[in-house]
Parts: sequence; structure tokens; C-alpha cells
Amino acid sequence: MISPIRIAIAGHGNLGRGVEAALTRNADMQLAGIYTRRPPAQLQPLTAGTPVHAMDDLPGHADRIDVLILCGGSKEDLPRQGPALAALFNTVDSFDTHARIPDYFAAVDAPARANRKTALISAGWDPGMFSIQRVMGEALLPEGATYTFWGKGLSQGHSDAVRRVPGVAGGVQYTVPVPQAVEQVRSGSRPQLTTRQKHTRECFVVLAEGADADAVRQAIVTMPHYFDEYDTTVTFITAEELRREHGAMPHGGFVIRSGHTSAGNSQVIEYGLQLGSNPEFTASVLVAYARAVHRLHQQGQYGAKTVFDVAPGLLSPKSADQLRAELL
Repeated sequence: MISPIRIAIAGHGNLGRGVEAALTRNADMQLAGIYTRRPPAQLQPLTAGTPVHAMDDLPGHADRIDVLILCGGSKEDLPRQGPALAALFNTVDSFDTHARIPDYFAAVDAPARANRKTALISAGWDPGMFSIQRVMGEALLPEGATYTFWGKGLSQGHSDAVRRVPGVAGGVQYTVPVPQAVEQVRSGSRPQLTTRQKHTRECFVVLAEGADADAVRQAIVTMPHYFDEYDTTVTFITAEELRREHGAMPHGGFVIRSGHTSAGNSQVIEYGLQLGSNPEFTASVLVAYARAVHRLHQQGQYGAKTVFDVAPGLLSPKSADQLRAELL
């Protein structure tokens, strides 16, 4: 009998709880433990009896874990945790600051490779599933243009960035496609669109006591890599309004590749997602890639990886024979 893959969770916010839920739907995996920066006694796991440990206990538990799923934020947590933990464990994370992915890849690759570990970075739906669709679109339609639209939906990474601004007591951020831009792209006309023309960003923020609203707004709208290239609105609300009106985490979007295969033959490829829960779907992607990381490590493929390096069959619990018979 094949032993289940032992998965551990580092961080138990929205994403960590999503991973915990996803693991209950994957029979070939078991939750080996949850690691948190909070006092472990304060954490209530979904399944009674799940071991809960302090994050500082991780280095001593390497022999208990096949793959560690990192559920921290991309702005401050993962840049520190990713390289450090990739030296000790096979890891999967959802680092999503697109402009910094090459640097983050290099920072994780060196310790993982030196310690014969496998570390998959930037999994999720974007980066992740949408990244794969962009590659496929360009490969299938070499003459064309690719467009990615996000939302309308709540962005975990951007919301986390908002909450870390001094003077912010709480907040969320929504990404909203510009309808006119979407219509142009779906028509196959291949418009040239700037970042600002494709999306707007809406932030709903609870001010900390005594905070300067103008200073907070300016810090948000000028934040590099997050808001500076977009038309961004910041609306200040109460903590009660935040809980009542912004507790759900929907998201989604679509990738469109528009091109020609010959004169007069226009082709449009579209891949879309409608997500009732952004963190739960992202968590489901992380869990599938944890399976792939375990298999890659068994094959001796060490170092940092991205979704571009993983064959689709490695994500599935089904055998190659089953996949050929049932899904090909």
C-alpha cells in the first residue's frame, strides 16, 4: 500500500484554512501538521486532533513532512520564508508579485538545489493557471496578442499589501476589468491597451485611530507593483461595514489569445474562472502542485520550479494508464 503524502501548512490565515479544507478532498494526502506564528493553543483546526505547532518548531520536524505548503503573504512573508524553508523542506507557495518572480525564483533555487529539495513557486491561478494559458496561447497562435483580465474580485495579495500600509486597521482591494476593453479584445481586433486601460482598482479601508486619511490614500495609490499603474480609488469605511459587506472573497477573470492562422482566419482562445472563494481555489491549486512536487522530488528533480516545469499528469492522483483511458 502506498503511504499518503504528508503535507504540512505554514501559516493559517485564509489561504492556510483553504489548504486544510482542500486536503480533506485528496485521499492520497494527509495533514501532518499546521505551523503558526500565533500561540498554537489559539488555533482551531478543521479536523480534531490535527497537530498544531509554533512556526519555530519547523526545523526540528523535517522528517515528518513530505511537502510544506507556504501560506504567507507575498509582500513580506514569502520573501523571507521561501528561501529559508526551501533549504529544509520540499515546498509549494503562491508568491504573486509578478515583477519580482525572477528574483524570488533565484533566491529559492539556490538553497533548494544545495540541499536536494524541490521548491515550486508562484502556484495558484495567476500566477499559475493563467500563466499556463498564456504560454499555450502564444505557442498555438504565434501571430497574435494575449490579454489577461482579472475580476471583478477581491485580490488576496493586494488586500494584504493594503493592510500593511501604516495607518490602515483593515481593508480589501477589488480588481475590476474595464468593460470596453474586454469587448474590444473579444472582437478579435487586437487593441493595444495600457495597464490603466484594462483594469481599475477599488480599495475599501478602515483607518486606524488617529491616522491621516490623505497620507494613507497617497501611500496606497502610489505603491509600486500594486497600484501605481492603475486608476485606484480608496474609500474609507467602518470596521462594521468591512465585516458586513466585504467578508466574502470572490474573484476570477480570463485569459484571451487573439490571432490568425492564415489570411482571413481569425482565432480567439479564452480561458476563464469564476471563483466563489479566491483563497479556497488557490489552496486547491497548491495542493495539486504539492502532489507534483512530491513526485518530482522522488525523481531527483531538485531546485526551484514553476508551473511551466510540471507536466499536467503529475498533478492528478490518477495513474498514467487511467489518464489515457479516461481523460485523453
